[in-house]
Amino acid sequence: MRKNYNKVQGGIGEIDAVEFLKKKGYKVLETNYTNKLGEIDIIAKDKGVIVFVEVKRRSTLMYGRPIEAVNFYKQQKIKKVAEFYLMKNNMIDVDVRFDVIEILDKQIEHIENAFM
Repeated sequence: MRKNYNKVQGGIGEIDAVEFLKKKGYKVLETNYTNKLGEIDIIAKDKGVIVFVEVKRRSTLMYGRPIEAVNFYKQQKIKKVAEFYLMKNNMIDVDVRFDVIEILDKQIEHIENAFM
């Protein structure tokens, strides 16, 4: 039951994050991109930079800030999925960035270059 609730809440967060990025002038290339290695919530383009965005949403701080869920393991997984995406789309010589959008209640915070 909790897993379904989290999936719905995550989906709502991703919709909010997409709108937020579009208002900032980003071009959204993919949402919920999935390959055999995992998933990336949003892939966007910002002034020629390919941006891989992880979205984390929470309604309270009971379990910590949303960004704290993007731990080392999660970062490594996102990087592998991103590398596969870049190779598959023949994007060899492009600048990339890994961002996190954290949504706490209704507050959105965009952390650019959240990890390398």
